Amino acid sequence: MKLALGPVLYYWSREDLYNFYAQTATMPLDTIYLGETVCSKRRSLRTDDWIELARTLARESGKEIVLSTLALLEAESEMKTLRRLCENGEFLVEANDMAAVQLLSTQGVPFTTGPTVNIYNAQTLRVLAGKGLRRWVLPIELSKQTLAQILQDLPAGVETEIFAYGRMPLTLSARCFTARSHNLPKDDCQYKCLDYPDGRLLSTQEKQPFLTLNGIQTVSALTCNLLPDIQSLSNLGVDLLRISPQSRHTGRIVDGFNQALNGAAKTDLTAYAPLGFCNGYWHGQPGLTLTPEQQ
Repeated sequence: MKLALGPVLYYWSREDLYNFYAQTATMPLDTIYLGETVCSKRRSLRTDDWIELARTLARESGKEIVLSTLALLEAESEMKTLRRLCENGEFLVEANDMAAVQLLSTQGVPFTTGPTVNIYNAQTLRVLAGKGLRRWVLPIELSKQTLAQILQDLPAGVETEIFAYGRMPLTLSARCFTARSHNLPKDDCQYKCLDYPDGRLLSTQEKQPFLTLNGIQTVSALTCNLLPDIQSLSNLGVDLLRISPQSRHTGRIVDGFNQALNGAAKTDLTAYAPLGFCNGYWHGQPGLTLTPEQQ
């Protein structure tokens, strides 16, 4: 199996993004996904900046670089950005919305799909493979049993990637919940997401961590961690494991997965997820549950 670093889900400053990706050049990764997937108002880096950063990383690191697209398109300006990414002519594109799939397939350009594209069976994979699909990411709510069934009829030449570590991206909305939590309208959000480099925690009335607000996106409060399941992932024939970036310790998390892939003892990553782990979806259970072997 190979390691992939997913796109940054949160709103980071330009300086923080450049510093972060400078570090990724030396991480033991095979693939790096770049781009804004959540909100078009996040303009720390513009489209041309992302493409230039992709060129720099590809040249200096030798890793596969993939450009990721928005998962929710609401305006013509966002379609313009999408077309620019799909027509970049240099890098593979991760489609996070069927509009991107349509554009890429019309152009005859190979593409990947992210976890927000609803691929629930092998029949859908076959249709998309006919349109140029090269790799897909299993939707985070599906289990290993479902994946095993899908992989029985996996189209030739299509790789499978799993969201293996990070706060799980759950939903998208036309409303901005981070702005709303500050009593601000979406059109005057004052870029409050910048204040929360890993999202804003939402707890229950019993003070239990539940969800994390990330602008128009909601992610889990607990961190999905499939490191203990790495052998079963390999046995299934998974090709890539995706690690979702967080503002701190991403390099150590990548190292932990890399060591496990190379036969070393599994690293305890508890210190890098202070609210704890979950793996319920993978085991066919409610998403925020944790199976005994991780406890």
